[in-house]
Amino acid sequence: MKIKVLGSSAGGGFPQWNCNCSNCDGVRRGTVKATRRSQSSIAVSENGEDWLLVNASPDLLAQIAANPELQPARRARDSGIAAVLVIDAQIDHVTGLLMLRERDTPLPLHATDAVWQDLTSGFPIAPILSHYCGVEHRRIALDGAPLAVDALPGVQIDALPLSSKAPPYSPHRNAPELGDNIGLLFTNRQTGKRAFYAPGLGAIEPHVLEAMRKADLLLVDGTLWTADEMIRLGLSKKTSADMGHLQQSGPGGMIEVLDSLGTPDTRKVLIHINNTNPILVEDGPERRILGEHGIEVAHDGMTFEL
Repeated sequence: MKIKVLGSSAGGGFPQWNCNCSNCDGVRRGTVKATRRSQSSIAVSENGEDWLLVNASPDLLAQIAANPELQPARRARDSGIAAVLVIDAQIDHVTGLLMLRERDTPLPLHATDAVWQDLTSGFPIAPILSHYCGVEHRRIALDGAPLAVDALPGVQIDALPLSSKAPPYSPHRNAPELGDNIGLLFTNRQTGKRAFYAPGLGAIEPHVLEAMRKADLLLVDGTLWTADEMIRLGLSKKTSADMGHLQQSGPGGMIEVLDSLGTPDTRKVLIHINNTNPILVEDGPERRILGEHGIEVAHDGMTFEL
C-alpha cells in the first residue's frame, strides 16, 4: 500500500495568496527557511498506477503535474485517479472535483450522506458535473462495515465519524449530522500495516483514539500550534476549537495525544498545516520541539509504503 501526500497545507495553501503573516511574507522573500505547500490531499494505491484520491483540493491540477504516477498515459485520455473519496464538503477538499470534468466516464465519488447532501445543495458540484462527466455516488454508510473501493481490493478502509461542523453553506451548518466529517483507517490486508488519516480533528473521541492506537502511520491534524494563534495575529476571532481543530501545544494538545500512542516505529506526521503555524519554519523552536517528540511535519510529495 502506497500513500502519497499531494498537499500538506490547510485551506489557502502556503503562502496564502493574501496573507502577509511572518511565515507567508518570509517564504515569499526567502527570509525564512520554509517550503511552499499546496492544499491538503493524499492519494492511496496498491499497484502504483490506480489511485484513490482522498480529497480533491483546488490545487489538484498542479498536484497531478507534480506527481507523474497520477497520469500513467495508458491511452489517449487517461488518469491514475480511479476514484475520489471526500472526508467533508469543505471548499479546500472538494473544489478540485470540478477539475476532473473532462473524464469520459462518470466519476466514482465516495461520500457520506451528509457530505453528498452538501454537494447536491449548498455547494452543488454534483449537479454541475452532471453536465460534463457525471458523478457516481458511492455511499459511505458509517454502519461499521469497511468501504469497498474497486481500485484497492487489498486495502480495507474504515470510516470513522468525527465531531466537526459542516461548511457555512451546508443546510445543516448549525445542526451537525453524522458524517459531516470523517477520519479514515487504511489497512493493508497482506501486511497488516495500518494508516490513520484525519486532517481535521477537533476532539479525540474514544473510537478515534482506538483507531489511532492501531495505526503504524498517523497523518493527523496539524493546523494550528496554539488555540489562540489566529486571534493573536489579528487574522480571525476564532480559536482552534471554534474552527474544529485541536491545537498542537499545551495541555490536551496533539503533541500530548501523540506522546501517548504507538511504538518507537510508529510514524507520527502532522498534515493540514495552516500558513500561520510556526512549525512551517524548518529551523524554528517549534519544529525542534516536534523533533524531540518524534513528530514529523508533512510536505508535498512525501511518500509512505505500508
